[in-house]
Amino acid sequence: MNLTQNYSSYTAEDHNVWAILFERQYQNLQGKAIPEFFEGLEKVGFERNYIPDFDEVNKRLKPLTGFEVVPAPGIVDDFLFFKLIADHKFPATIWIRTMDQLDYLEEPDMFHDVFGHVPLLTIPVYCEFLAKLSQLALQFTDRPDVIDLLTRIYWYTIEFGLFNQNGKAQIYGAGILSSVGESNQSVSDESVKFKFDVDHILSTPYIKETFQSQYFLISDFKELMDALPALESALHKLREEQVAI
Repeated sequence: MNLTQNYSSYTAEDHNVWAILFERQYQNLQGKAIPEFFEGLEKVGFERNYIPDFDEVNKRLKPLTGFEVVPAPGIVDDFLFFKLIADHKFPATIWIRTMDQLDYLEEPDMFHDVFGHVPLLTIPVYCEFLAKLSQLALQFTDRPDVIDLLTRIYWYTIEFGLFNQNGKAQIYGAGILSSVGESNQSVSDESVKFKFDVDHILSTPYIKETFQSQYFLISDFKELMDALPALESALHKLREEQVAI
């Protein structure tokens, strides 16, 4: 993937869209997102009024966790995605929505990928989980069914995960962090929340077309790391059962 982010190609409207989305969601997430998200925004040097320059972001990010942001044309296939993540490279789209798309997109744009994901890439244990999950996925490139199950873990943690902070739900999933509507719904008393459980998540398909119908809560990022052995064991058991058949 030889794409580059041609920073000079962004228009004044592009930067204005970023500014509107940033300010709106920054204010909306107060009291809803985990403190580490706001700390991450500062660490990577995001500015409200300008789209981030990946080269400048990486100068700050890579020394913290070894991760760097790499440009992507849009959604990448599962194999390439997990390979990049395993190599500590996070693929982020380089296009940003237009002014008439502020509230709805059919596929993720830069605001989701960059505002939602990159601040959390400043957290070592989070990055370790992300890399190890991807390394595990690369063991099953011959099994699309297993990759689909692994994607459920990614979806309900990295994309739509919540913390349980002394009985209060707080957001860390990027799909929630970048969405006004989802961030409001997810932490409300109306949303259905379960304690993080590998088996439960593996048996739970996810939703792309609308807000999630349920969320899973962790107490800290170490809980994700501690779940990896059980996840790996469950996936290898699936492989053995398939061979036996």
